[in-house]
Amino acid sequence: MADTWQYQLRIAVSAELAERLRGDPAGTSYEPLGDLLRRHNASLKCQFDAFADYVSEAERLVPGDYPLYQWTKDTIEKPEKKARYLRSFTLRVDGEEVYSKALADPLHAELLALVGDTGIESVVKFDTNPANNPQPPTR
Repeated sequence: MADTWQYQLRIAVSAELAERLRGDPAGTSYEPLGDLLRRHNASLKCQFDAFADYVSEAERLVPGDYPLYQWTKDTIEKPEKKARYLRSFTLRVDGEEVYSKALADPLHAELLALVGDTGIESVVKFDTNPANNPQPPTR
């Protein structure tokens, strides 16, 4: 069963780098990251922007059809959470939000090499195994 899990990578960056990357999914404003993303056919999506897009879509359609609508809306309206998620970026590979271990592992290793003085503060690899992830809130 372990071979069936998919993965997602997220990076946390400095506030200064986050400002540059929010409108730059290819990472071209930071050359080492942009080169890495290009080699892996990957792109960035700011977590705050992803949450805001989800809330906007739900409000445009039917919020009740979006189980995480209220939790997500509450989250992005809290200043401390907003600040955190503005500095967090998800990496999409081949346009997908989750991808195989074979794609995630080499990308993860290369991202880890950029952590430090570059503005990239951390790299986290998540898997889709529900046992390793918090479950959605009940409300």
